[in-house]
This record gives sequence, C-alpha cells and structure tokens, in this order.
Amino acid sequence: MISNYFGELAAFGTALCWTFGSQFFEAAGKRVGALPVNLIRLVMALGLFIILLSIRNGTPFPTDFSRHAWIWLGLSGIVGFALGDLFLFKAFVDIGPRISMLVMTLTAPISAILGLTFLNEEYLLYQWLGMIITLSGVSLVILEKSDNQNSKRKVRTITVSGVIFAFLGTFGQAAGYILSKYGMLTNDGYLDPFAATQIRVIAGTIGFMIIISLRKSWKNVFKALKHKSAMGFMFGGAFVGPFLGVSLSLLALHYITAGVASTITALVPILIIPSVVLIGKEHVSPRAIAGAVIAVAGVLILSI
Repeated sequence: MISNYFGELAAFGTALCWTFGSQFFEAAGKRVGALPVNLIRLVMALGLFIILLSIRNGTPFPTDFSRHAWIWLGLSGIVGFALGDLFLFKAFVDIGPRISMLVMTLTAPISAILGLTFLNEEYLLYQWLGMIITLSGVSLVILEKSDNQNSKRKVRTITVSGVIFAFLGTFGQAAGYILSKYGMLTNDGYLDPFAATQIRVIAGTIGFMIIISLRKSWKNVFKALKHKSAMGFMFGGAFVGPFLGVSLSLLALHYITAGVASTITALVPILIIPSVVLIGKEHVSPRAIAGAVIAVAGVLILSI
C-alpha cells in the first residue's frame, strides 16, 4: 500500500527536510550573511555526495551520465541553487523562514504551468482542485496582517523587499525543478536522484563562486569559515537540504508530476509552525492554524 504513494512520501520527506533546513540556514545567515552560507553549504553537500557515491558506486562522480543529463541538470543547478537560493536565503534573513516558505508555495502552480507547457504533463481536475485548496490555505496565512501588538512573542514584519526576494527564489526553484526533470529523462526511465543532485550541486557551487568573485566577497567567505556556530548550522542545513532534501525531491519526480510534488512540498510553511512557536517563540495566530488545516486538506485531496 505504501509503495502506491512512494512519490508522495518522498515529496513529504522533502518538505520535512526543508522545514528544518530553512531554520538552520536562517540561523547561519544571520551570523555570517546569506552569500557565504550559500557557497559553504553547497561545498559541504558536495563532499557528502562524493563520499556516498564513492562507497556505493566506486566512483566519486556520475561519469556514466549522458551529455544531455549533465547539461540540463547543470542548468538546473545554476537556476535553482545559484540564482533561486541566493534570493531565498536573503528572504530568510529579511522576513524569516516561515513567511519565506509561504511565498515559496507559489512553486506549485508555477511548476505545474511549466510542466504542462514544456514537459506535456497532464493534470486531472481533482489535482488542480487540490493545488488550489492547498494554496488557498497558505495564502490565508501570508495575507494576515501583523496587528498583534500585545503579543509577548515575536511578530514577523512582512517587508516588500523580503517578499520580492522570496518570489524570485520561488521562480528559480520552479524553473530548476522542471529543468531537473527534463535532465533526468532517459529512454530507460529516470537517472539516480542522488547522482543527479550532485551534478546540480556542482553547477550551483560554480555559479556561486562566480557570483562571489564578481562581488569580491571572498573575505566574507573565509571569515564565515571561522565562525563555529554558523558552520554547525550550515552543516546541519547542508545535510537535510541539498543532500537529502533535494535528492528526495528528485526521487519524487520518478513517480509523480512536478506540480503535484511541488504542492506537497508546499506544506513546509505549515510544518514549520510548531518549531517556530516552541523554539523561535514566534507568534502564530488562530488564522494561521486554520490555514494549515485547509492546506493539509488540499494535499489529502491531491494524493487520492
């Protein structure tokens, strides 16, 4: 029975990884800045992939992948990691992970439209309904005004710049998702998701090295390497983010469409609520809880 929903379970596992990863990266970004965090966590993830593939396949890199796979997965890494995550991490620092990941729920409809346009994916009426219900739930949360001035807990301020950063990150994630799926297509099915993610990480790392060189920010990277607590947060985020989380997201693409997978991972801002309440001492209103219930109902409809 579980095997019938393997794609959905992989997508949900992705959501859990990104729930914790976003908080790790927010903590690191506040200490050393978003740009150094982006590069260092990708280098850490690349090291994890090299160890994994060396043990499992006897080679540190997927040398058996075709030129088609390397090109499209590489483009996916540049668009999704180097560009998309650059803006997303800025949003983490500006408006926090909960609000940022709420904006990221727009990845679902964008991925669905891109998948429909470029990959000829087909969506049934109830799947569109599930997407709409899920997105309605999270929209109910993000459109809430921060008017609880008497709360003893932290109330997040939604800034225009933070929302713009999050939206740009969202588009990068959606485009990277579609490029990944196209790059993984072969005559025999799909490529190994861990090896495919490694190619994306390599391209993303190169992309960030170019960005940092153009901005002449290498001194900030070296300074970040000496910050012990930030490095600890980055390693935790690297493991559950680009290593495990992204690999699970590509695994989900073996079994379900990009739009459905993106909609399930849109649960991140809902799953993050207990953590920000208990650990971050952030104020979360009854309206936000209602939005979570609606969003979960949408995912249940989507997974039928």
